[in-house]
Amino acid sequence: MKIKLSTLILFLLLETPPVWAEVVVVAEKVDTPPVIDGRMSDAPWPQAREVIVHDPIAGHNIALRAVYTEKNIYFLVRYPDPDESRLHKPWRWSSDTGQYEMGPEREDVFVFKWLMSAEMADLSIYSNESWQADVWYWKANRTDPTGFADDKIQTLLNSPFRRTFPVISRSGRRMHLLREGDEGRAAYTSLMHLEYIGDLIPQYDIIEPSGSRADIRAKGGWTNGEWCIEFGRALATHHNDDIQFDINGRYLFGVSRFEIAGRKPDPDISQPLYGCGDVSAKMYLVFDR
Repeated sequence: MKIKLSTLILFLLLETPPVWAEVVVVAEKVDTPPVIDGRMSDAPWPQAREVIVHDPIAGHNIALRAVYTEKNIYFLVRYPDPDESRLHKPWRWSSDTGQYEMGPEREDVFVFKWLMSAEMADLSIYSNESWQADVWYWKANRTDPTGFADDKIQTLLNSPFRRTFPVISRSGRRMHLLREGDEGRAAYTSLMHLEYIGDLIPQYDIIEPSGSRADIRAKGGWTNGEWCIEFGRALATHHNDDIQFDINGRYLFGVSRFEIAGRKPDPDISQPLYGCGDVSAKMYLVFDR
């Protein structure tokens, strides 16, 4: 059987995982932890080593720093953004229909994605292999007001399972993505209003999270076209739905400017790439001992 050279090249491209540059983020030991307030001026951030990674979907660079204490780990993230997007799917009153309709606004989001399954190279949502990941979502509208990041698990499976939705891998395989929240109460609940109470009202009631879903403290500050977001979490949460950090370990992870949800661009919303995020660089966290 003869195979055309162009067909062979295409097959090899599809079957070969993306070649990612390896980025190492070194968490430095500190005595004084930073204050989780969305500012870089707190000790010890000015002295911490900074690593730059490119987000090809967002089209800009992301700067990361990490420090740790005896019990906790902290991250600082900076990236450019011309707009401070603090609204998310607000209810807008329609005089034509006499009811509330979902607005096009989408909040700014930043995501950490930590590999929890066996060591592998491709943590992408379009991977040809199965994986499970601990995913931290900082959300400017739904979690930032209470000073948290949403804590969830994503699992990419070879076969369908309840509440999964299909994702086509880079080689054309039909994979199945499961997105679940950690045990506990989320930092927000959705609200519905049947009667008019204002032209523009929030869709979400912001509340204090609980349980494993409240593991990650996070706060973002937007100044002069740049987000500065701080994260803080216990090294070991002792929850089965979290990655556990040991200072002797090496941990594969990725970051994304947009929510990692496997969606297609939507030109009708304020951020067309919202939900289209994916990890790109092969990143490792290590600890300076």
